[in-house]
Amino acid sequence: MRPVLNLFFLFGSSVGFYANPMMRRVAVSSFAGSTIVRAASATAFPSQRQAKFTTSMNSVDFVEKEIDSNNVVVFSKSYCPFCTRTKNLFAGLGVDATVYELDQMDDGEAIQAILGAKTGQTTVPNVFVKGTHVGGNDAVQAANSSGALKTLLDG
Repeated sequence: MRPVLNLFFLFGSSVGFYANPMMRRVAVSSFAGSTIVRAASATAFPSQRQAKFTTSMNSVDFVEKEIDSNNVVVFSKSYCPFCTRTKNLFAGLGVDATVYELDQMDDGEAIQAILGAKTGQTTVPNVFVKGTHVGGNDAVQAANSSGALKTLLDG
């Protein structure tokens, strides 16, 4: 049986989750004062900024701040082919996207759970343009095809 992630607590600075439908508890962590460090790595997407910093804010505040303060934010995983397609699209458009590779971040799983609670989307890529949740690769590609992505980027 494939594990199901069930978010059971998201309040202030703590996130907890269960990893299977039997509700066996596998992780409960407090993220108050946690340190988020983006692993340094070269990018195959030169027009995109890789996040490289340390912050003492909690994971919930981190997600909100990054969504609010960047024109394009892509929460990604380095090995995900759908993420690669999304990053290639933004690179091809010459868009300066801020990319977070969740699999290379200490709090990556927690951030993905927070994004799931915020958007209802538990998969990557998880894309925001000027604070608006666009969705995953299919939604981003469709928005590009329809012209809606350009409208968001220009707005």
